[in-house]
Amino acid sequence: MGRKRRFAADTRGIEGLPVRLVIALVVGVASLSVMMNMLSGISGLAVTELDVQPEPEVVGPGDHSVKLSVVDPDGHTVSNATVIARGGSARLDGVKTATTDEEGMAKLELSPELRPNQRDGTVEFDVKPPAGDEYADRRENTVLLVVGE
Repeated sequence: MGRKRRFAADTRGIEGLPVRLVIALVVGVASLSVMMNMLSGISGLAVTELDVQPEPEVVGPGDHSVKLSVVDPDGHTVSNATVIARGGSARLDGVKTATTDEEGMAKLELSPELRPNQRDGTVEFDVKPPAGDEYADRRENTVLLVVGE
């Protein structure tokens, strides 16, 4: 009869396993890196962030006519975008909206108010991009600064 082998002493089954795992891991990471580079280079997946530029940028409490332009990162205006004005740290009587014209301009009549003992505040703007375009408004936009006397 043959000799009886012990399982703990048998190393034949795992000799090449760690080396194969390391090679598979390196090849997998390299392939993933190449695929991510390809995806980030596709312009069809990119969106353009929009911002609002109020004119004037600083007002006092009370009634004001504020001109707004919606612009892309290159400074080009965007038409048919909806601008939404909300009270930030300054108060507004409700929410005001306007749509930009062909030149990317909109006009809002705003009456910001400051609370007692408040020196300054902000009116915040959001943009709903025009439908069908590759625009987005995910970041905070420029605010209107309201400065008390």
